[in-house]
Amino acid sequence: MTESSRPARVLVVCHGTAFTPDLVAAVRERAARSPARFRLVVPNPARGEVHLLHPERHDKAEEAERELMRALPTLEAAAGGHVIASVSVRNNPMDAIEEILFGEPVDEIILALARHPVAERLHQDLPHRLQHFGLPITTVGAAATP
Repeated sequence: MTESSRPARVLVVCHGTAFTPDLVAAVRERAARSPARFRLVVPNPARGEVHLLHPERHDKAEEAERELMRALPTLEAAAGGHVIASVSVRNNPMDAIEEILFGEPVDEIILALARHPVAERLHQDLPHRLQHFGLPITTVGAAATP
């Protein structure tokens, strides 16, 4: 299989497992455009000040993982196939994304995360911070730019 004939590897990042209609539509549209494989990561819902090795962080990740597995069929229907999905042990979206990017190949990113107005004005919001990876980034829902 040549580089151009293999499906694109699309990383989808969202908070929680209540997939918004905008996110489902974005995945459906991306799947319809050309062959793609989807990898979903949900940042850990534990409080940010909880240490990475603290049991609460792992308990929250396991709880969210169970919810994710129940909600996943909605996203898989939009993707037209299996979606690899997990909850990161990291609660910072940038950390969770970098962990995936440094561990597996990714061709595109779809973000469905809450916007932070101050970070946007300073160009420190997540889409700007991810630009140095040189990947196409699609933002949907609350993450979409006005």
